[in-house]
Amino acid sequence: MSRPIERHVFVVLGATGDLATRKLLPALYHLATSHGLDTVVLGAGTRDLGDEEFRRRSREALAAAGYGSEEAAAWCARRLHYAPLPADGDYRSFAARLDQVEVQHSLPGNRVLYLALPPQAFPAAISGLGAAGLSHSPGWARLVVEKPFGSDLATARDLNHLAHRHFAEDQVYRIDHYLGKETVQNLLVFRFANPLFEASWNRDRIARVEITVAEDTGVGTRGRYYDGAGAVRDMLQSHLTQVLTLVAMEAPVSMAADAVRAEKVKVLHSVRPLDPAEVVLGQYQAGRVNNEALPAYRDLAGVAPDSATPTFVAATLHIDNWRWQGVPFHLRTGKALPRRLTEVTVVFRPAPVCLYHGRPDQCVGHSDVLRLNLQPDEGFRLEIEVKEPGATSRLRTVPLSFAYADAFGEVPDAYETLLLDVVEGDQTLFVRADEVEESWNLYQPLLGAALPVHPYAAGSWGPAAACALLGEVGAWSAGG
Repeated sequence: MSRPIERHVFVVLGATGDLATRKLLPALYHLATSHGLDTVVLGAGTRDLGDEEFRRRSREALAAAGYGSEEAAAWCARRLHYAPLPADGDYRSFAARLDQVEVQHSLPGNRVLYLALPPQAFPAAISGLGAAGLSHSPGWARLVVEKPFGSDLATARDLNHLAHRHFAEDQVYRIDHYLGKETVQNLLVFRFANPLFEASWNRDRIARVEITVAEDTGVGTRGRYYDGAGAVRDMLQSHLTQVLTLVAMEAPVSMAADAVRAEKVKVLHSVRPLDPAEVVLGQYQAGRVNNEALPAYRDLAGVAPDSATPTFVAATLHIDNWRWQGVPFHLRTGKALPRRLTEVTVVFRPAPVCLYHGRPDQCVGHSDVLRLNLQPDEGFRLEIEVKEPGATSRLRTVPLSFAYADAFGEVPDAYETLLLDVVEGDQTLFVRADEVEESWNLYQPLLGAALPVHPYAAGSWGPAAACALLGEVGAWSAGG
């Protein structure tokens, strides 16, 4: 751990929900056993549970995550407490319960307040916590808010104003779990600690950049939520744009949190307003993914039968600054695609003169391609040209590769990384208020635009129209 961690209470609002049981509790337990994290958990929710029932449910959650030992059960008994949230929004009784837990464990008043709640519950929870004085404590208080932070520019601004009414910006941790992935963090190390790549990371050497976040599952039981969100809100505005800023940002003056985040905001300031002609929306139809039948999106429970909500979006962005002028950034994400994949593909410019020909009019060889795999096989692959053995001028593309699993074994879960940063007080991997608003400002025109939504079969790589975004290239380097 990079900083000393003071003892604290980790408050989880929404402690019986899916996020808390699948991600937060297992991450906190693993940090406690592997990193010595000295935390007490106070779960909170609308269900009227006691400590023992919450501990029983938590033991089941840990067992489902692979932590079914007696040690895990003992940790739950020693460290977990529960308090129901008031239905009227008055958090004073909850604050009293929190004080009681801190006294019981002789804690100094350091608090993490984690909103593992549906987005529509954020405003009431922030107001309730602030009105009860929980933004101020004898130690420190840190508010963690899951994405999506707002549903458009106006709601993001309103939520920022509300948060700042009760909490200072350095207390607010807007979490995007993609930023906790080791390979996403490694983008900065890859670029700025390797002069070979940084010297080539510009418009003179790079022809285009592709960022793909593909999901091989459909919307499933989230139809009601997703039909009000869609691919632009759910993925493009958050995950893909976060990766974009890390790929395109300039070197910060230091690795301090605000220095890094300031450079990310500069990228968003430099993005040219989106051209609707360079955006393709799609919605999946019935098909097969991984040999399993998948119903059409419109056939899901909670989805309107005539829904025009996109489950796929591809967009070309242009960054009008000195480094990237003229280099297109192609972003693509979708549900029900052939496989799960998050990849940044950097296609370098070809040699200025072709020296190897199959025929007089045919140049042999391809541009070098760098693939940064963020999931599921974390690592990178640089594809270069070599000569085949023998008396021939035939060339073959071969990869130079690196895999995280081979070099380091198990890669930490993204939530473990981010939770550790929260309790350490490191905001580097969290989204700043102005960055949230700039991102929504960039995509706001898409939210109200009457763009066609192209059908695509589940199990395909999306609408054929998406390939047209690449112009003469005509095919995405990742997938299809």
